[in-house]
Formats: sequence, structure tokens, C-alpha cells
Amino acid sequence: MLHYAITDPKYYTSNPNTLLQTLKKVLVQKRVDMVSLRDKKTDKYEELAKSFLSIQSKYTLTKFLLHTDYQLAANLGAFGVHLPSSSLDKISDAKSKGLWVIASTHSLEEATFAENEGADAITYSPIFETPGKGEPKGLEKLKEIKGKIAIKLFALGGIVTESHIDAVKDAGADGFASIRFFLK
Repeated sequence: MLHYAITDPKYYTSNPNTLLQTLKKVLVQKRVDMVSLRDKKTDKYEELAKSFLSIQSKYTLTKFLLHTDYQLAANLGAFGVHLPSSSLDKISDAKSKGLWVIASTHSLEEATFAENEGADAITYSPIFETPGKGEPKGLEKLKEIKGKIAIKLFALGGIVTESHIDAVKDAGADGFASIRFFLK
């Protein structure tokens, strides 16, 4: 089961130094196979991304991804990019830059589209109750989606306990993604 941490300015801030302090604690205290810099609020994403990526050579067991900006991810040497569902049409562009691509999906149609466009993996969400994310999809829908795609599927949304991780693993997910789980 792969562990995918996603940053959020609510917990990591948009300050490069504070982001790094929090991220380093997470990387030391928890298993993190992948981490994505997600900050939709900052107007200084490039500065934040440079700080975020400055430690990737120290944490070689963790793959570092930027969120949305695949051109910046390629320019700064990130492992990959996490594309939101509104940017599924950019998957092939990101792949052409040599990036590993994970795409956010919320339906079977989006999942199969992402796979057909060449995504390496998808997140499918929200699985459990998550503040501000709408009706949970649930474990049965997760299992159904996983049964219809060949690429890696990361369960996302409301995964904050070990029992949540066990449940999504039992439903067939290849990994899980979370913001809050890694901060506990």
C-alpha cells in the first residue's frame, strides 16, 4: 500500500521555511512514498516549489510532485505532477515532459479518460466524509473503479486512521492519499 502525502497551506502554511519544517517532520515520522505540494492560495507557488524540492535529494525514498503546473515541475526537476480533474486534458502534455502523472478523478468516466490519456495513476475521491468535498463515494464504488482500470488507484478523502487505510486496501486501492493522516 503506497502512502501519498498532500500538503495544504492550512497545515503547512505558504511560508517556504515553515513548509519545510513541517514537511521534514512528516517525512521523518511517517512513511511517505510520495508527496505533493498543493497550495492553491499562494501567489508565490514557484518560490514555494523551489523550497519544497530543495530537500528531495535528501529524502530519496520519497517521490516529490508539484500540483497542477506540469511545466514548472519539469523545469525544477520534480519527479512528477498531480493534475486536478479540471486538467485531465493536460496529461499527455505533462507526460511529454518526462513527468510521472497522477490525476484527480471523481467518476468512472474521469478515471478511464485519465488512463486513456496516459496517466500513471489516479486519485479517486472522496472515499469517506471530508470537509467541503461533497457526498462520499464509498468503498463499493472504489472497488468498482479499481476493477475497471489497469493503472494505480490512490483512495483519497477522509482517510485519517489506520482502519480507513485497511478498508481502502481491502477494497483494492494500490495506495492512499491524505492531508490530515500524515500530520497526526
